Amino acid sequence: MTETKTAAAAPKAPRAKTAKTVDATVTAFPNFEAFNMPKMEIPAATREMAEKSIEQAREAYSKLKTVAEDATDLMEDGFETTRRGVLDFNHKAVDAAKSNTDATFQFVKDLFEVKTLAEAIELQTSFARSQFDAFSAQAKDMQELSSKLAGEVTETFKGAVEKTTKDFKAA
Repeated sequence: MTETKTAAAAPKAPRAKTAKTVDATVTAFPNFEAFNMPKMEIPAATREMAEKSIEQAREAYSKLKTVAEDATDLMEDGFETTRRGVLDFNHKAVDAAKSNTDATFQFVKDLFEVKTLAEAIELQTSFARSQFDAFSAQAKDMQELSSKLAGEVTETFKGAVEKTTKDFKAA
């Protein structure tokens, strides 16, 4: 077997104590030239051009932000108009369905009370006529409501698009 010898580490020399105050001319890495920043003087014209560019960018961002916020508000208004219109349309459809169902139940109830075939045929004829008139009126109401809704939604979105494009062109 071979013995390995470890050399005892020589004791390090104690560091010299430095003063607690730092001189303003002393840099963090005095011995490394790579970390020293050269002193450059930026020409006034370049500085003014950079400041002007930054100010123009801030103004453009501000205008674009305002246009985007306005467009968002207009879109929200358009969606609210659509939601309200669709809700009205659905209420109208449910009311029509309820009315038709009530009329059908009344017809069946009356049909059980007839005594002759002639009364049944007369009841059927009057029910068919009244339901045709009701369906016609309901269809007309639904068509008017859907046309009104389409017009409101179109106007809302048309106004939103016009305002946004006008504001965007101005920006």
